[in-house]
Amino acid sequence: MAQTVQTTAPVSTEVLSHPTPLHEFWLAYRANKGALIALAYLVILVLAALLAPLIAPHSPSEQFRDFMLTPPSWMHEGHARFLLGTDELGRDILSRLMHGARLSLMIGLVSVIVSLIPGIALGLLAAFYPGWLGTAIMRLMDIMLALPSLLLAIAIVAVLGPGLVNTMLALSIVTLPSYVRLTRASAMAELSKDYVIAAKLSGAGKVRLMFNTVLPNCMAPLIVQATLGFSSAILDTAALGFLGLGVQPPLPEWGTMLAAARDYIERAWWVVTMPGVTILITVLALNLMGDGLRDALDPKLKRLA
Repeated sequence: MAQTVQTTAPVSTEVLSHPTPLHEFWLAYRANKGALIALAYLVILVLAALLAPLIAPHSPSEQFRDFMLTPPSWMHEGHARFLLGTDELGRDILSRLMHGARLSLMIGLVSVIVSLIPGIALGLLAAFYPGWLGTAIMRLMDIMLALPSLLLAIAIVAVLGPGLVNTMLALSIVTLPSYVRLTRASAMAELSKDYVIAAKLSGAGKVRLMFNTVLPNCMAPLIVQATLGFSSAILDTAALGFLGLGVQPPLPEWGTMLAAARDYIERAWWVVTMPGVTILITVLALNLMGDGLRDALDPKLKRLA
């Protein structure tokens, strides 16, 4: 009797090694070289901000009276102690930029979180209750969007008074409508899908449908919007500081540094250029990272390496 020989087909390593969602996200993100460079810059900036008390050459408020308006170290008449030069009071610009990063990043992060959480809640309410409640929420957001964001922030700070906390509160209120509208649009697109209908038929309540079923599938555009909102918050913070309505001296906030240095732009260009370039590069990096997140999180735009 003939013996049957069983052969085992070779198992492809590609089948066994399914990439995890995090790995897929990283492959798609790193395909965007600009976003990768932006991420590296932001990691360095965050580390410099967190470690500023340890690695900054000098205290941000220490004044060197003998070195007022000293040029950067690579220029003629520069000094090796001050890599980026000093300001009109003899304070080290590099140290102030590093400590200022802590303020700018904190303001951006807090304002995004404070506006994102109520924005998600109001957007979900507007999507699940499209009657009078949803209409009232969206009309209020339309009124807020009818005003220029910076003008509205200036009005809020003028009423509450300048300062760190009031600046974060004003920026949170200004950016709230964008999160509400985006959450509502994303949630309404999900409500007609089969998995939501199945959850309704299984007896899921409104709260469970909102936060357990629909919200996780709306997070991708919200993450991208939060990244772009982070850059807008840093820019608006600098604008308020430049107008004297944001963080008050002697705190080393980037916009406040620009406002204090505008009288010296002709004879000490570095006093204005260094914080201005820092704001420019940081906002550009956040926008590039937002583009990379959009490409990596949107299935239609993924570019796998």
